Parts: sequence; C-alpha cells; structure tokens
Amino acid sequence: MSSVHTFPLHLRFGDEDSYGHVNNVRYLQFLEDARVLLMSEAQPQGSFLDLVDPEHYALVGRQEIEYRAPLNFSLTPAAVDLWVTAVGGSSFELGYVVRNQVGHDGGTTCAVASTTMVLVHRGTGRPVRLSEVQRELLGSWAGPAIPFRRARGR
Repeated sequence: MSSVHTFPLHLRFGDEDSYGHVNNVRYLQFLEDARVLLMSEAQPQGSFLDLVDPEHYALVGRQEIEYRAPLNFSLTPAAVDLWVTAVGGSSFELGYVVRNQVGHDGGTTCAVASTTMVLVHRGTGRPVRLSEVQRELLGSWAGPAIPFRRARGR
C-alpha cells in the first residue's frame, strides 16, 4: 500500500521492563514520534503542520492500542507504519502497525493502533473544520481501517 509511511524505531535498552520486553507505555511515545514525523513531512503544499495556522492545533482525541506480540530490545531498528484511516469534518484518524523490524519482509506485528486527531481553536478550545487543503493532504495518505481483533465499541 503506497500510502503507508514507515518510520524506523530505534529502541533503547531502557524501553524494556522487568518482564524483558518493551513496556506498553512506551508505545504511545512511538506513535507520537511517527505522527510528528508524518505531519512534518514536506509536501508540495507544505507539511500538515505548515497548513495549521497559529490560531489552531491538532489534539489527540482518542487512542486505542492492541498488543499482538512482545517487542524486545534490539540494535536493529523496529518500525512504525502509519497512514490515515478516516477524515471527518474537524477530525481525522490515523492507523499504525508497530513491527519488530524495518524491511519488506514485514517482521512480526507487535501492535496495531489508532489515534483520532481533532483540529481545535486555541482560544475557544472548540473543534473547527479542516480546510480543503488539509483534507486533500490527509486524503493522499489514505489507507484501510485498522484490523482490531475485538470490534470497537464493545
């Protein structure tokens, strides 16, 4: 899928917990790091961050993570795959797959996740509509929904 952006994930020895695998709380940081890199990526019309004026910002409205396999420390980079799964009026959803290695063979999927981002006015704290240019850029990163094992909303 060409809309998937893959970001290498350099693990630190300190990411592991007493159980010998990367602690679950670190995954939120991994998702944030990949999200910031994608939103900062130069595009012909500017990065997504360039398209958000100083009166607005995009906030995390919701996150969901499903852990599939342990991720262990390695000197070989892991990977975060990221794409847009949905675009609404004032929000958009990102999908992620965290894998134990970068590369075309895929490796092991350690987690799948989604984040709902909401464009908000800084002064009022209220959601505002995404512009057409923002929607167009987000649409260029479109991919499938995240295949959570358990249906959402249960």
